[in-house]
Amino acid sequence: MTTVIGPRPPSDEDEPADGAAEPLPELEDGHWMHRATEFAHTSFGSVARRLPALVREAVALAWATSRRDTLASIGLNVAAGVLTTLGLLATTGVLRQLFAAGPTPDRIRAALPALLLAALAVTARGALTIAAGWAQARLIPQINYQVELRLFETTTAVELAAFDDAGFAEEMDRARDKGMAEAASIVDDTVNLVTGLVGVLATAVAVTVIQPVLLPCLLLAAAPEAVTAVKMARRRHLDWLGRITRRRRMWMLAQLMADRHTAAEIRAYQMRDFLLAEYRRVIGLETRAELRLARALTATRAVGLSITGVAAFALYAVLGGLLLTGVVALAAAATALLAVQSARAGLRTAVFATNSLYEDALYYQDYRNFVDRAGQRVPAGGDRGVDAVEHIELDQVTMCYPDTNVRAVDGVSLTVRRGEVVALVGENGSGKTTLAKLIAGLYRPTEGMIRWNGVDLAELDPRQTAGQVAVMSQDWRKFPFTARQNIRIGRHDRAAGPAGPTVEDAARGAAAHDMITGLPFGYDTLLDRQFKNGQDLSGGQWQRLVAARGLYRDARLLICDEPSAALDARAENALFQHLRRHPDRAVVLITHRLANVRHADRIFVLDHGRLIQQGNHDELMAQDGPYRELFELQAAGYLAEAGEGPG
Repeated sequence: MTTVIGPRPPSDEDEPADGAAEPLPELEDGHWMHRATEFAHTSFGSVARRLPALVREAVALAWATSRRDTLASIGLNVAAGVLTTLGLLATTGVLRQLFAAGPTPDRIRAALPALLLAALAVTARGALTIAAGWAQARLIPQINYQVELRLFETTTAVELAAFDDAGFAEEMDRARDKGMAEAASIVDDTVNLVTGLVGVLATAVAVTVIQPVLLPCLLLAAAPEAVTAVKMARRRHLDWLGRITRRRRMWMLAQLMADRHTAAEIRAYQMRDFLLAEYRRVIGLETRAELRLARALTATRAVGLSITGVAAFALYAVLGGLLLTGVVALAAAATALLAVQSARAGLRTAVFATNSLYEDALYYQDYRNFVDRAGQRVPAGGDRGVDAVEHIELDQVTMCYPDTNVRAVDGVSLTVRRGEVVALVGENGSGKTTLAKLIAGLYRPTEGMIRWNGVDLAELDPRQTAGQVAVMSQDWRKFPFTARQNIRIGRHDRAAGPAGPTVEDAARGAAAHDMITGLPFGYDTLLDRQFKNGQDLSGGQWQRLVAARGLYRDARLLICDEPSAALDARAENALFQHLRRHPDRAVVLITHRLANVRHADRIFVLDHGRLIQQGNHDELMAQDGPYRELFELQAAGYLAEAGEGPG
C-alpha cells in the first residue's frame, strides 16, 4: 500500500480535463506586452538592419551618463581583442618551433620567446577584460539613477488631470514596468555586442595572417552554433509570450498568500484552501508548459549539435587535406582549431546581444516617448506671484474628466473669501471633491474661469499658487516615514524658526499629540510594520496625522475633504474647533456629517455637478430643499438612537 504525501508533480503528459487551460479573461496580456509581441514577429535580418541606429542611441545614452566609463568599457574591450590576435599569432610561433626538426631541448629554447609573448598577451587580455567589466558595471547604476530620476521628475510635475487620463496611465505603466528598466540594458547589450564582434574580428585577423584559406573554414564551423543559439532564444521568448497570462495569475495568487495586508482577511474568511487550490491548478499548467519547452529545446540543441559536429568534421577534413598538400603548416592548423573555439564564443555573445539590444531598445523607446509627451502636460502657468488669498472666484466653471463628456462640475459660480469657512454638501458623486480641487488650482476648468484675488489662475505662478494650498484628503496614503516626517512633509522646505506652527503645535491642533507621544519612540517612531521597530496606526489615528500635516502647512487655503471620516467624536470636535479659529485662512469643508457644517459661513449644495442651493445653515433650513431633507434625515437617526437609550 502506497501512502501519498502530497499531490503528484505534474508531467508533460498531463493535460487538463478539457484539453486546454481555463481562460482567464481578467488577466489578458496587458499593454506592456505589445513590444514583446512585436519583437517575436521580427526577423533577425530586420534586427540586424536596425543595429547601427540602436548602437548609436545606446552609446549616446552611455556617453551622456559617464564619458570616462563609456570610453573605458568600449576601448578596453577593443584593446583586449587586439591582444587576442597577438596571442593567437604568438601561439602559432610557439607551435612552429615545437613542431620543427631538431632535438627537443633546442626546440623548447627556440619557442621560449614566442611562449613568453603568448603568456603576456593572455595575461594582459585578462586584465583588460576585467577592467572593461568594471567600467561596464559602473555604467549600469549611473544610467539607472539618471533615467529613474528623469521619470519621477516628470511624473511629479505633470498636471493632476493627467493621472485621470487612461492613455497617460497606460504609457506611464509601460515606461515604469519595462522602459525604465531596459535603459541600462541597451548599454549593457551594446558593450556585449562590441565584445563579441571584437572577439570574432580578432580571431579572423589572426587566422588571415596565419593562412587566409582557413578564414572561410573558421566562419562555417562557428555559424551552426550561432544559428542554434538564435533558434533556442526565439523559442524561449515565444514560449514566454504564450505563458505570460498564467505567470501573472501565479504572481497575483502568490502576493495574496504572502502579504501582510491580506493575511487577516484570508484567515477570517478561511480562504487558504481555495487559494492553494487555485495556485496548484495554475502552477500545474505552468510546470507542464516548462517541461514541454525543455523537451523542445533539447531537440533543437540535439539537431544543432549534430550540425555543429558535421561542420567540425568538415573543418578537420579540410585542414587534413591542406596539411597533406602542404598548403597549411601543422602549427597553423593547430592554431586554427584554437581560433574556432574563440570565434564560437564571440559569435554566440554577439548574436545574443543583438537580439537583446533590439527588444530592449523597443521598451526604452516607450520610456523616451512617455517622458517627451508627459513634458507637454506640465502646467506652464504665468509668472505673477501670489502672496495671500483674499478671495477666489469661480465664474461659470465646468469640468469634464478626460475621455468623457459627463460634466463632473457644471456651470458653477461662487466666491470663497479669506477668513470664511464654506461647506460643500451633496450626495455621493455630486461633484464636491472635483469642485474643491478646482478651487485649489489642482484642476484646470474645461470651461469658465477661476480668479485668485481678481487674477486669472492661468496667469499665476503654479508653484506659488500651490504654496498657498493645503489639502486634507479622504484618500490619504500611509507614508512609511516617522510620525514627525509624516507631519513635516506638509511643508518640508520650511526653515527652522518662528514662521508657522511647529510639528507639535500642528499635532495638538489635530488632537494627535497625545497619540504620537504614546508611541514607542514618540515623534521618531517609524510608521510601517514592514521595517524593524516599525509601528502601525488605526484608521482614525492616521487621519489625525494627516490633519496635522495639513495644519503644519499653514496654508492660506485649506481644503478639508471628509477630514473626520475615521475620527472619534472627541478628535472630530477638536479638529473642527481648530479650523474655525484662524481668521487669515479660507477653509473649504466637505463632509457628509451635516452637524459639522452648521457653523459654516456659507453652505453650497451640489447635485450632479450643479450648484442648486447656497446660504448659511439657518437660511437653508428655512427652505424646503435638499439640504433640509438631508439634515433632517441625519437628525432623525440621532433622535431615534437617543429615544432607544435608557430614559
